[in-house]
Amino acid sequence: MSQAAFIGTADVVLVDLGPNLGAINRAALIASDYIVVPLSPDLFSWQGLKNLGPTLRRWKKEWQERILRNPVADLALPAGKMQPIGYIILQHGVRFDHPAKAFQRWIERIPHIYNFEVTPGQEATVLPTSQDPNRLARLKHYQSLMPMAQESRKPIFHLKPADGAMGSHLYAVRDVYQDFKKLAQEIAHRTELRVPQSQPTLEPEMH
Repeated sequence: MSQAAFIGTADVVLVDLGPNLGAINRAALIASDYIVVPLSPDLFSWQGLKNLGPTLRRWKKEWQERILRNPVADLALPAGKMQPIGYIILQHGVRFDHPAKAFQRWIERIPHIYNFEVTPGQEATVLPTSQDPNRLARLKHYQSLMPMAQESRKPIFHLKPADGAMGSHLYAVRDVYQDFKKLAQEIAHRTELRVPQSQPTLEPEMH
């Protein structure tokens, strides 16, 4: 990835991986400096977290040992930093602007298991999810906007009336833009990435 970033003069490379701990994901994660963990509020994500933390620490340890035994001194290898910077709660059911009770129960379990399994070196105190410093964002289910974006082949927050985003959908597009903008800014802050302030806004227009 570093070579591809160099060739393409990219400052940031985002790697979207499936929810497994296979060889391909291991290679991609070793080449990554930071890790953001997307979670659904359900049993499968909760169990996945219990496997993720120990596996990341083992991979990191094994990779550092391999770097020390590198037989070619000038061979550039990834640092294997793999630093978790937080989690995102995805696609929870919403009722009156709050997660439905069934989802809320799983959401409230996430801070403890993330703190215990993924970042065991942090302060032992576990706060409610709304105050958890490890939580980067809580993104609700955007319903019909997702298939609309897939059909239009563009991000949700770039949908326009011509794509079918009319009426309440257009207001939802505006909310999505703000949600992802806030998330991007938080990730930039935690990774110490300097974001230019002079770039034009891409916020959707309301008509």
